[in-house]
Amino acid sequence: MKDVSGDWPAQHGFDVRFDWGPQGVERLAPHVRAVVIVDVLRFTTAVETACAGGVAVFPYRWKDASAAEFAASIYAILGGASGGPSLSPQSLRGLAAGASVVLPSPNGAACSLLAAEAGATVAAGCLRNASAVATWLTESTGRPLGILACGELWRDGSIRPALEDLLGAGAIISRLGGLALSPEAEAAAAAFEGARDRLVQALRDCASGRELVELQHADDIPWCAALDVSNVVPVLRDGAYRCA
Repeated sequence: MKDVSGDWPAQHGFDVRFDWGPQGVERLAPHVRAVVIVDVLRFTTAVETACAGGVAVFPYRWKDASAAEFAASIYAILGGASGGPSLSPQSLRGLAAGASVVLPSPNGAACSLLAAEAGATVAAGCLRNASAVATWLTESTGRPLGILACGELWRDGSIRPALEDLLGAGAIISRLGGLALSPEAEAAAAAFEGARDRLVQALRDCASGRELVELQHADDIPWCAALDVSNVVPVLRDGAYRCA
């Protein structure tokens, strides 16, 4: 196993750094002031949509009976329950302002909580709020910054780098003008610039989009692909994402 104890895993020397998944959180979060979690299809898009309606979102790592117990303990609605709200952003739009929802997610929620446990300020970013998140980072946090693409999980628990998260992270990074980008961050920004004029098509045709189509959630794709349509920046405080 390679040694990851030096400066190079955390991309030291750069204002803006980019990495993938829970292991990326562990590499970056202890060394940056703020971490933006990006899970475009669909956790962080769902968080943005809920917070835009005044709903607090509690990320939860596990999709099991403990999620229901946790939701009950804080008098929150459980996401993913039959007939209720879910990771589909559209399902969260009808919740009343002031409500709280628990969203279990083995990647987006897990990365959010890991970053918070490391002591970083944590925000949820997606294509819909890319410019708003970049502005907030520029005006409200210190340096350096970590932009974290969650990716997806294979059945064996390994990370599948996901195009939609690369593009979402790149959209935020591309708007952080004047800051020193790591080569990894530069590559994410370049990927976004290459796809920015065909985001709906890219998200529909990528592996995650094709999975959503197969699962009868194709209607979520245009919503998740909409660029810079929201000024909401969800920030994780006291266990819940709320508007900054």
